[in-house]
Amino acid sequence: MTHNEVPSRTRLFSAARKLFSEQGYENTSTSSIARAAGTSESQLIKHFGGKANLLEAIFSDGWKAHRPWFETQLSDIGILSDRLRAIPRLIAEALQNDPELQLLLLLEGRRLRKEGHSSLYVDGFHGAEELLLSTLREMREAGELRELVSPEAVTSALLGLTESVLRDHLLAQRAGRPEAFKVSDISKLTDAVVDTVIVMRHAQSGC
Repeated sequence: MTHNEVPSRTRLFSAARKLFSEQGYENTSTSSIARAAGTSESQLIKHFGGKANLLEAIFSDGWKAHRPWFETQLSDIGILSDRLRAIPRLIAEALQNDPELQLLLLLEGRRLRKEGHSSLYVDGFHGAEELLLSTLREMREAGELRELVSPEAVTSALLGLTESVLRDHLLAQRAGRPEAFKVSDISKLTDAVVDTVIVMRHAQSGC
């Protein structure tokens, strides 16, 4: 398939993903995306409505592409709390295996963006949030989550620590600074949070 035979939407998507990761969202214009894609800005507006929606589509597509891998990795984990502990580690692993998406998510993933005369909140971590939240809601229904916090609050805590560790590690690498911690520390931090919010079965039985 030649360049011109590839649909303009696909070309715009690929060009934007590359330019956003190389130059940053703010430094990438719609005209440069269209030029790199070999099409017009009007096609970008037609397919995505604007630059912010295009970035959101990149994040959505990224999580959608990784979702089957997550489901495979989690399918054999029958204990809900163990599944919860695994998700942040798997998020880190998936992003490290997709450097372009990792860079975009960590540096551009959560922003309130201006799109014309309106504002659009782009949440690049929505796909990861769904994984955590669905597991935590199952735990709540099974009586495995303590009542002191909501599933939404625990999701925010786990996703926040995962995102922060990955971002700080990435920035340290880009700045040439020595590592103060490792990405693998996410598992230890996750365990600390999970141990705080789960119902300890042995405590309930008086053992």
